[in-house]
Amino acid sequence: MPATAPATWFITGTSRGIGLELVRQLLAQGDNVAATTRSTERLTTALGSTVDTSRLLALTMDLTDETQVENAVHRTTERFGRLDVVVNNAGYGYLAAVEETTAKDVRDMLDVQVVGVWNVLRAALPVMREQRAGRVVNVSSILGLTTMPGWALYCAGKFALEGLSEALAAEVADFGIKVTVVEPGYFRTSFLTTDSLALPAETSEHYPAVRTMVEDHLKLQGRQLGDPVRGAAAIIERAGLDDGPLRQLLGSDAHAYATAKVDALRANLDATAACAAATDFPEA
Repeated sequence: MPATAPATWFITGTSRGIGLELVRQLLAQGDNVAATTRSTERLTTALGSTVDTSRLLALTMDLTDETQVENAVHRTTERFGRLDVVVNNAGYGYLAAVEETTAKDVRDMLDVQVVGVWNVLRAALPVMREQRAGRVVNVSSILGLTTMPGWALYCAGKFALEGLSEALAAEVADFGIKVTVVEPGYFRTSFLTTDSLALPAETSEHYPAVRTMVEDHLKLQGRQLGDPVRGAAAIIERAGLDDGPLRQLLGSDAHAYATAKVDALRANLDATAACAAATDFPEA
């Protein structure tokens, strides 16, 4: 692709938050954008008349439906001729103790956070492999590196995404495909509202600390550190660089959480170093 040609982006979860801001900024800079969402009406209403939508392909898509995903990717390449950047951004939060989380809750979350991403990758990677170029951006979370009580289900999905992304990066490197894992902290989007946050149908009196955590997070809405405009700009800038680390942390809070996790992991490794070899076969 000539350096002056517009890039083609395929983005999931675009009707609000960082996904919506990505669409705004990419259209403003003249790129092609296939924006998938559960409601294209909500997306186009959110965009309004502030941007030129001539390069926008708005697609209603259920991530968990493999056929719908394949059709969306096909329509993207049919419209724009190629596929340069795929952003797996769709997701939602869930706050509950492990004991309060139903089997359906688990399946629903992992269908979006893991199965849905896999559906997109299976559809998009053959296109990028044929091009011998492309970028996959998987939007994880700082809670893909660390955890806190009440976030177990969300963390389970994001931890899975982190592992998938690391393996994927090694698998596709020889095809000229790059992978970035984005790990945001708290951003001032609607993520901590009922639009993007699920709560259990029934709660237990045995987890008062989780109830307090939920209340505190709901009160945090509107006071998060992260600016979605700057967050989207950082993702776009990173996607345009050939080199760089696999992980992209967004936010000083994310960096602080990650640093604490690394320190705790190092302490754990040091504490178990002497006994780790005890399960090895004795040397002959």
